[in-house]
Amino acid sequence: MSATTSAAPSSNPDPLIALVGPWVAVLIGLGVLYVPTFSDLFNGLWSTDQNAHGPIVFGVAMWFLWFRAREIAADSSIKVVPSSFIGGVTIFFALALYVLGRSQAVYLFEVGSLIPLLAGGVLLFFGAAVLRKLWFAFFFMLFMIPLPGSVTDTLTQPMKIAVSWGAEHVLYWLDYPIARNGVVLSIGPYQLLVADACAGLNSLFTLEALGLLYLNVTRHETAFRNILLATLIVPISFTANLIRVVTLSLITFYLGDAAGQGFLHKFSGMVLFISALALIIVLDGVLRRASIIWYQRKGHKA
Repeated sequence: MSATTSAAPSSNPDPLIALVGPWVAVLIGLGVLYVPTFSDLFNGLWSTDQNAHGPIVFGVAMWFLWFRAREIAADSSIKVVPSSFIGGVTIFFALALYVLGRSQAVYLFEVGSLIPLLAGGVLLFFGAAVLRKLWFAFFFMLFMIPLPGSVTDTLTQPMKIAVSWGAEHVLYWLDYPIARNGVVLSIGPYQLLVADACAGLNSLFTLEALGLLYLNVTRHETAFRNILLATLIVPISFTANLIRVVTLSLITFYLGDAAGQGFLHKFSGMVLFISALALIIVLDGVLRRASIIWYQRKGHKA
């Protein structure tokens, strides 16, 4: 007689499930929390001119996280030491912030809670060393958070007046029949209201965010150059919006109100935004060339 033994079923879990399972659970949890939030944003604030930069910043932030994560995965010198306690506390704080923001319809807390929640997840799974490598991605996300209306109005009104004043003087210098009453420009038989979107606050946020991203990706070693370029983004944004208002005034003057408020209105904003971003890159090239010349002369004198 030959003895037969039946193999006991293995109690070891599938390695693939053990590896992917936690991440699937995390993604499902994030989806349950934030899909309704982002749905409200896309159908609400992010569909307005004032907050149109939000989805751009969010998309670029997600790309940057993936970009940095691949670099970290390829760097064997970075030690993965999970920080369970600090990560758990950070996640608890983020969830409390989310509940408060969602229940009270405060986007500043509701959307802002995503940043400490993701940062807490990085601490929980990978540790502080990895979080330090990803810090800029979370800082970059701050630009996507819609500001309260009171803060936006406070910042926008002086910018609208400044753009209106500048457009009036430029068109007067070009010998056009222009007059201004507050933020209303009268050119020929037409009147143009400098709206919030033309004040430059949204483009200032977007350009500042993308400018800082550009500086972080190019990794300049000179702090002075980084600070100078980041500071110059502010007058660049103002100048771009001033040119936009002047251009739309001239389009309205020559082609009528329908042309000034139609397709050309939106197209001018896109073109000037791209031009402003290109100007940032050109300025960076000029600063790089100037720094090379300065170091060469300094070395020659030495």
